[in-house]
Parts: sequence; structure tokens; C-alpha cells
Amino acid sequence: MSWTKRFLLSCLVLLGSEAVPISVDKTKVKLPEDTTQATPSVDTGLHYDRYLREVIDFLEKDQHFREKLHNTDMEDIKQGKLAKELDFVSHHVRTKLDELKRQEVSRLRTLIKAKQDIDGGNGQTVDHQALLKQFEYLNHMNPHTFEVEDLDRLIKSATSDLENFDKERHEEFKRYEMMKEHERREHLKTLDEDGRKKEEEHYEEMRKKHADHPKVNHPGSQDQLKEVWEEADGLDPEDFDPKTFFSLHDTNGDGFFDEQELEALFTKELEKLYDPTNEEDDMVEMEEERLRMREHVMNEVDANKDRLVSLDEFLIATKKKEFLEPDSWETLEQNQAYTEEEMREFEEHLAKQEEDLSEKATELQKQREELEKQQEQLNAQKVELQQAVEHMERLKIQNAQPPPQVHVEGAAVPFELAPDQAHPPNQQYAVPLAENDLPPQGLNQGLSDQSHDRQPMPAGDPIPDQGAPQVP
Repeated sequence: MSWTKRFLLSCLVLLGSEAVPISVDKTKVKLPEDTTQATPSVDTGLHYDRYLREVIDFLEKDQHFREKLHNTDMEDIKQGKLAKELDFVSHHVRTKLDELKRQEVSRLRTLIKAKQDIDGGNGQTVDHQALLKQFEYLNHMNPHTFEVEDLDRLIKSATSDLENFDKERHEEFKRYEMMKEHERREHLKTLDEDGRKKEEEHYEEMRKKHADHPKVNHPGSQDQLKEVWEEADGLDPEDFDPKTFFSLHDTNGDGFFDEQELEALFTKELEKLYDPTNEEDDMVEMEEERLRMREHVMNEVDANKDRLVSLDEFLIATKKKEFLEPDSWETLEQNQAYTEEEMREFEEHLAKQEEDLSEKATELQKQREELEKQQEQLNAQKVELQQAVEHMERLKIQNAQPPPQVHVEGAAVPFELAPDQAHPPNQQYAVPLAENDLPPQGLNQGLSDQSHDRQPMPAGDPIPDQGAPQVP
């Protein structure tokens, strides 16, 4: 068995590279020829699962570390004694571990920054100490290199977190069941008396149908294993042999029953209880039942509490009274996941949450109305500003136009020639005078003699030659 399995499957999970079982004489075991095909790894469910698996994968490549692992007791591994061997791994592995840690630190910084932005936007204060406690699996004070302390932290954190994994799953299932019951009760409140009566009758009918199932054998008992032997393996139950049974269901051949292999043994029993096509059967409850069965067998058989069942542990268990003469197995419908007191507290918590959400919704509505008012004011100001700009543009256009020409009745207004038109040489332009513009009478006589010779000329025109034609 690989050291990865010893380290993690002892807590809950098989990460899995193939290797020689520790309890087997290595000199008598033939290693598989094809070692390039890795066993698919299983997600631990931890938020640092990828980092954990990558660290383990690279440590497995160091021969010295692997050998030390094979000679180290699981309890010593949990206590951190194996972590000290990190100082003796190859430089290449240490360099890669340093890189993995830097990447993980960068990922955590991004997560913390995102949480700060979200909480800060909601007016909440970020508890940095609480955040750092979530990342105890590495030494964040040294973000650059992977040291002995980092491996020690990783082993202890993974061990603790994975050991509590089942407990958290049970709590999650309890919340699921209470929410389901809460929604049923709330639905009943919306019905009239006849509707509630019909709904209650249907509910009781479904409960009775679910409880009406074949007898469920005690998990891990002789009767339960013989049923697997007969129905799954196709063998005569009279020929049941525990050692042969163990070999048949140790699917990866490592000499141990891990948790996945144990759970596979309960499939026949679960099929008696749950059918996905039945309205009365809840598949979430089926998985909780599977977890209960596996935990029970581990508690009964796993003597050294490494969360693995060795062949020796299995054979010893088959000689106990609990294996030969087991008690009946109480299923979930006989063991309600919550008490009425827990249900009451759960509903009070939901009511408080609903009240808080309602208050927040009211506050958000007020903020929305205030923002809409401000938007209306801004729109009015925008219209006024636009009108002022248009008025200024009109004034600007008017000021840019030349003043209009004033025409005086009876007077000829000078006109300009185009730039490309020159004045004809020696040409005069006569401007008729209005009656009021004539000179006094005395002057008229003096001018009369000359009136036949020349006409008044516009000011500024050159004096024409004597022979030039006159303009009437």
C-alpha cells in the first residue's frame, strides 16, 4: 500500500499510487510492470485538497522519504515525526515544494482580498485572525519556502479536518431533514382544513410505504456478507470463507478494505430501502444510511483506528459474537435525525433570518427610492443645462452675423465689385442727389454752366479725362 494511502485514507480518503502493502514481505511480492498509470485520486472535500495532493505526489517521488514512511507508525505520522525527514529529500523535490507553497499563498491572498472587498462593500469589518485560522495547514509567515513546519502543519490539519468530515456530513444531513419538515409545515399553513387533512394522509401513506421493505441485515455481519457472497459474487452461501471474501472485495489488491470498498458492500442492503423511482424514497437519506453503515463497521472492526480494515482485523471480527449473532439494524426512519427541541430552535433561527432579510429589504427599498429621487433631480439639472447650452449657441450664432445694410430712399447705395472685377479705367459713377441734398440757390447758378460739361462724381473717384464718356 502507498504511503499516500496510509497518510490520507487513515483519515478518510485514498489518493492512491500503487505500492507494496506494508504488512507484506516485499521480497515475495511482484510489483506491477506498468507503473505509469496512476490510480485516480479522490477529492478529500477540503478547501486545500489540490495543494495537499500535489505536495504528496512530489514527496512520493523521493525514494528516501518513501522508505522512511514504510517504517513509520501511523501514530508517529500524525504526531509530526515524519515531517522531520523533509530535510533529507532531494533538492529537486524541495524546489518544487517551494513553488507549490508560493502558488498556494498567492491563491489564499486572492481569496482574502476578494472577501475583504465583499465584506467592505457591505459595511462589514473583516476578521483577519479568523481568516488566518482557516489556513493553519501552512506557515503564512514564511510565504516563500516549504519547510518542516509546513509539512507538519499539513499532516496535522488534514488529519483533524478529515476526521471531522463525517461529523460535518451528519450535521448537514440534519439541517436538510429539518428544512424539509419546515417546508412541509409551512405548506400546510397555506391549505384549508380539507386540504391539510388530505396532505397529512398522503404524508403518512408515504412513510408507511417507505417502512414496508425487506429485512435489512446488520452491516458487517455474517448474514450481510453471505448475502453479498451469494447475490453479488454468485457463490454458494454454504461455502462462505472470510479470507476468500476479503480477497474478492479488496478491489485494488492492497491488503486493506478502505472506506470506498466497505461502502460498496452495503449496496444490496440499501437497495432494499431505497428506489430512485419511488416517491417515498429520498436518495439523500440513502447516502446518509450508507455513511451510518460504514461508520458502524469501522467502529466494530478497525482496531487501530487508522480508518482501514486489514485482513487480520477482518478475520478477527468474523469470530466475534456481533458477527455471528448480530442485533437487528435500526434504519433512519427508526432513528430521527433531529429532536423536537432542535426543530424548534431551527425554526426560530429561520424566523430570525427571515426578519433580518425583511428589514434589509425594507432598507434597500428606501435606498432605491432615494436614489430614484436623486436621479430625477439629476435629470432635471441635465435638461436645464442642455437648454442653457442651446441658448448660448444661438447667441453666438447671432453675434457672428454682419449688421444689416440701411437703405435711404432716393439715394443710391454704393456696391462693391467682386475681387476679380477691376474698375474700368477713367470711368465715373454718378450718384443722384436727393432734393434736400441740392446746394443752395446761389450756388445752382454757378454750377449751371458746368452742369452740361460734367456730373457730380462720387468722393474718392479719380478725375476722368476730358474725352471720357459721362455716366448719366
